Amino acid sequence: MNVQTTNRLTAAETALIEAYNNQLGDLPGDGEVFAVRDRLLDDLKTAGLPTRRVEAWHYTDFKNLLRTVPTDLGSGSVEPLSPTAAGSSVLSVLQGHAVGKTSVDGLVVSRYVDSLTDGTAAAGLEALDKDDAIGRINASFVRDGYVIEFPDGTELDAPLEIQFIHAGGQIHSRLPVTFGADTKATVIERHEAVPGAAALVSSISDITVGKGAEVTWIILQEQGSEDTHLGQIRIDLGADAKLKLFVINAGGKLVRQELHIKVSGEGAELALRGVNLLGGDTHTDVTMVLGHDVPHTSSTEVIRNVVFDRARGVFQGMIRVAPDAQKTDAKMACNTLLMSDDAEFSVKPELEIFADDVQCGHGATVADIDSNHLYYLMARGIPKNKARAMLVNAFVAEIVEELEDEALVEALEGVISAWLEKHA
Repeated sequence: MNVQTTNRLTAAETALIEAYNNQLGDLPGDGEVFAVRDRLLDDLKTAGLPTRRVEAWHYTDFKNLLRTVPTDLGSGSVEPLSPTAAGSSVLSVLQGHAVGKTSVDGLVVSRYVDSLTDGTAAAGLEALDKDDAIGRINASFVRDGYVIEFPDGTELDAPLEIQFIHAGGQIHSRLPVTFGADTKATVIERHEAVPGAAALVSSISDITVGKGAEVTWIILQEQGSEDTHLGQIRIDLGADAKLKLFVINAGGKLVRQELHIKVSGEGAELALRGVNLLGGDTHTDVTMVLGHDVPHTSSTEVIRNVVFDRARGVFQGMIRVAPDAQKTDAKMACNTLLMSDDAEFSVKPELEIFADDVQCGHGATVADIDSNHLYYLMARGIPKNKARAMLVNAFVAEIVEELEDEALVEALEGVISAWLEKHA
């Protein structure tokens, strides 16, 4: 006997479906784009949001954690912010819409809404797999963003900062970026909320790094205390490409940041560094799937987490080494400071190795601040809270200090210090 079950929609799922029906007449796209949108939303209706029964979401019961969804696009007034590092070029996506200039010297830049309107975006809207809830939500609702191309040989003298700023409501954006051969560039993907209503934010960056390119990509997430942030970055590394990927989470009520990385060119190198700052009653999940598909590639991943109050955190890191990927060198480490008896952090490192001539390993640690170190500082007249903040800052600062740009290091250390002043 076959037992068929139906998905019982939660209030948040119902609100998503109603929001799509309400926005349908205003969403950009041609027939092909809307065919993808409709199909992905139908999948969401049928399967619902993922629960703990879905392995990739086991530590983030999204169906139950997402309690409410804003019904409108938000009407708050937002303006571009000063760049994280002085001298950076800035492209702005304000309240979900690309505004201002669409030109940066040496780059080819266009608005993503144009790709939706003419249908060229349709293929890129497809979900990665059946469990890709972020892909489905974003593709159903996305309205704008930027399409950026770095021509072969481009070298930026200063960082490019893409600002995603909002004041509440539903905000869905997309960012396809192509780095041509031998490109050298630093890009900051900055997500920030100004005071306003709660928001549901989804953002997908689709990055292709060409042969011999050297790219530093920084994700700086500072959403509001009641915001839900669903971030996803899809990366394809070409031959001899070098990518330094920094992820800093310092905000949001419910956060899921996915990293889908494919190392598809021989000689490619990836360095992932992450800092997750968690406090209050928040939940932050960083999930990485990294595939080494060809020989002679390397990757290192170092994640540092600091968890205060009743916050809950997750790091899932999967490294897959294909049968042809001989001479792969892959190492992953996740280190966590639990600063409260009520704090939680779940770590799930995984290796799937189908090649026999590789060097791969992973490790994880969870600890509190060493009482001897704390005593040493307090014995020299430093107040306990400040001493704790100093030790925590030292724990995460060495990650940021791997950046070669001193102005960027100083700016990001300032973000971390400001967060610690509120929570330590």
